[in-house]
Amino acid sequence: MKIAVLVYEYPPKIVGGLGTYAAEITRKFVLLDHDVSVFTMNDDAGTLPTRELWRGVEIHRPAHIDVSDSLPDVIAEDVKKWGRGIQLFSKILVYNYLSAAKLVNELVRQEDFDYDLVVAHDWLSVIGGVAIKRELGLPLVFHVHSTEKGRTSGKGSDVVSNIEQRGGQMADRVITVSHAMRDELIELGFPGDKVKVCYNGVDPQKYSPEQVGEEKKAELRHGYGLNENDLMTLFIGRLVWVKGVDKLVMAMPEVLKKIPNAKLVVVGLGDMRDYLEALVNKLKLQDVVKFRFEFVPEEERIAHYASCDVAVFPSLYEPFGIVSLEAMSMEKPVVVGATGVSGMREVVVPSGPDQCGFHINPSDPGDIAWGITSALENYNRKIQFGQKGRKRVLDTFSWDVAAKRTIQLYSELIESKKSS
Repeated sequence: MKIAVLVYEYPPKIVGGLGTYAAEITRKFVLLDHDVSVFTMNDDAGTLPTRELWRGVEIHRPAHIDVSDSLPDVIAEDVKKWGRGIQLFSKILVYNYLSAAKLVNELVRQEDFDYDLVVAHDWLSVIGGVAIKRELGLPLVFHVHSTEKGRTSGKGSDVVSNIEQRGGQMADRVITVSHAMRDELIELGFPGDKVKVCYNGVDPQKYSPEQVGEEKKAELRHGYGLNENDLMTLFIGRLVWVKGVDKLVMAMPEVLKKIPNAKLVVVGLGDMRDYLEALVNKLKLQDVVKFRFEFVPEEERIAHYASCDVAVFPSLYEPFGIVSLEAMSMEKPVVVGATGVSGMREVVVPSGPDQCGFHINPSDPGDIAWGITSALENYNRKIQFGQKGRKRVLDTFSWDVAAKRTIQLYSELIESKKSS
């Protein structure tokens, strides 16, 4: 199968979970003997190669041209309100149109590339996907990892929501990351017969407790001022309201009542930084909550998982949440938000013989505290939860499983097109 993949972020440009997903899944496609061309954003300065081969994947990164000065005259009032976001919207539009033009006019019409289908990830790339389908008649698969309404609690951009809707209507198949997300898409008007579920994955060889030695763990904990008796609660992710980091900080005074040696390490970037620092000062938790306001590389992320005692992700909206899989693969118990749209609710088993963590109400600091203390108060049970979490990853959530399921869905679509 020859697959054209449009995705906003791809190594070395990694912004969040989408970039990790795209890198891992396309590499697995290649190992399964499929040809893959990726069309992705260049960096802000346009210094990345516009065409290269990496890990068996041919990558195209169109050089950006700035059209933001002309956009205010032709775009909706909704986008004008973004302020500096107009520049981002400009880059996304140009990336989509240049990618579509390069694929259609250069690769297919000049170089005789022959693709079986085109794949677009989220609204950030589906404009190009729709254009390619129109020009070449290729089947279009639209991967939806989250929605504008979900990310913003209904307060986001109507333009972005409309782009998502158009993608859902034009695509021949929509693939999303959890049954919770499938329900959301159908509620938003996506055709239910098009929407299929395929979970994300993790690399259990890379995310393995054996990858991090005791010396490295001790060094990392010491860097945060933790001693060997402290119990480390870890949050890694974007510092935005939807991730529930503020409620996690608010939960710590309650946690300390039962576990006085508990500490919280928060790693990530986001617009909540000032608020979180002020909140810690207000609650007098300066000795308990440790911040690292950085996007840490993968090796450091793995070391953080290895060094913690429990990982907590109290998201209010989380279509999947690869971070929960990463922690589980590192044999750590996990506490996850499980209200609203939560793919983590499907990933983390909260009871029974396969329990590997706890489900909590992410809007309730008291419930978050209950989850943390429940995970930490019994050492042997904590170890068992971690072991069962890794087993669940090995059985169900490896990238091998995710890639094979995705290819199956692509193949079914192509076959249905041939027979129609």
